[in-house]
Amino acid sequence: MTNPLYDTLFGQHHAKTSPFLHLPDGSSISYADFLGMAAQYAGLMTELGLVAGDRLAVQIGKSPQALAVYAACAQAGVVFLPLNTAYTAGEVRYFVENSGARLLLCDHSNADELQSVADSCGAVLETLNSDGTGSFHVKAQALPNRFETVSRGEDDLAAFLYTSGTTGRSKGAMLTQGNLLSNAKTLTEEWQFTDKDVLLHALPIFHTHGLFVASNITLLAGGQMIFLPKFDLDQVIAQLPSATAMMGVPTFYTRLLGDARFTKDLAQHMRLFVSGSAPLLSETHIQFEERTGHRILERYGMTETNMNTSNPYSGERRAGTVGFALPGTEVKITDSNTGETLPQGEIGEIEVRGPNVFKGYWQMPEKTAEELREDGFFITGDLGQFDSDGYLTIVGRNKDLIISGGYNIYPKEIELLLDDEDGVLESAVIGVPHPDFGETVVGILVASGDQDPDLVAIKANIGKSLARFKHPQRLIVLPELPRNTMGKVQKKALRDQYADLFTS
Repeated sequence: MTNPLYDTLFGQHHAKTSPFLHLPDGSSISYADFLGMAAQYAGLMTELGLVAGDRLAVQIGKSPQALAVYAACAQAGVVFLPLNTAYTAGEVRYFVENSGARLLLCDHSNADELQSVADSCGAVLETLNSDGTGSFHVKAQALPNRFETVSRGEDDLAAFLYTSGTTGRSKGAMLTQGNLLSNAKTLTEEWQFTDKDVLLHALPIFHTHGLFVASNITLLAGGQMIFLPKFDLDQVIAQLPSATAMMGVPTFYTRLLGDARFTKDLAQHMRLFVSGSAPLLSETHIQFEERTGHRILERYGMTETNMNTSNPYSGERRAGTVGFALPGTEVKITDSNTGETLPQGEIGEIEVRGPNVFKGYWQMPEKTAEELREDGFFITGDLGQFDSDGYLTIVGRNKDLIISGGYNIYPKEIELLLDDEDGVLESAVIGVPHPDFGETVVGILVASGDQDPDLVAIKANIGKSLARFKHPQRLIVLPELPRNTMGKVQKKALRDQYADLFTS
């Protein structure tokens, strides 16, 4: 093969006139038409000066065209860098500058604001809107719908996904063709996807779950997708009878359970429901089975590794666990201080090794060395334990990273903004359990004077600089922050104190 990722996921479908994407307006796009559009996009990238290994950053709404940009990058050998559509211009600037992206695609409504970002970073700016219009699409339509696939190997980079830690700036996880392809092959087989499957796709495609799990599996299997712009309860309920499988975050399932229209009859023809990106509460798992007769399949993955473990397709899907290590992937529990493997049943750091594990962090060799061992094991920062039957349970995180609705949130970024607000002496940002989002953000403040700070004004001020999913759901004023004898803020004590804030 000249290009394993493109040839395996996309190239095999060139001559297929059968539907690939079903859209909310009732129309559909065939595999052949989708790949013709992707070829035009690849041609335009080349005309704009991009060559294999260059980065293309996209901050655009979910659409068939947005997915075709991913296919085009694979075909042209360009590294695909999807960005959350909620990021502010200041946040986008960092990603474009750090990655050295040569091309930035954005929605027309953000073009004026992002033009200065592109100019200062030496990137070309083009627009691509969620309705398929925009300068990039118009220019591409004038080009042939055939493009000679650029030769690449499994070790070549296919994508950058930026992930947040608890200190420092976001890190660009470098994912290779082999990383993405190996995981897609394993999951397609493990979850028994075929060309008969129709996946209800309501996830975003700037994230591992919607892009590299849902889309890649469907492409590899040759199935179809009902491609919704976002999770809309009415649309999901209306489209469910036409689907055989659905992937979602816990929020999707709690909202379905909250609607009386979601019945056993509505879900009777479904083959599989998958949940990930955030912890699924055991009570949600149980309620879902009681309502529908289906046991949700929960799995565990992360930006740097794609999927690592999964509850079995055939066999017991155990509530509260993320199942077993996937074939070809090794998972072990280690002592956080020594790195020694711990006995079964003990809680420790989860480490992962396999063809799914990323190549390292872009331009951060020291951070890569800290988290990726020489023997190939990646230190995930998650804490877990294996039960006597080999099921893995995630019990917490060594880091303070917050995952809300499947999105990573870096507390220090929010704390810096809070600390700058009038009336605030210091702050601590924590994640607490939330029935809808898995976790949500809470800001703990200490007043700088005798009067409490204006919490309404603070929320409004910091909201101007943060994507909506990072906004604190609650701000709480305390006389002081809990600290240990070394003066370090004890966030675990705060998480324990406010653990029931949204769940009781």
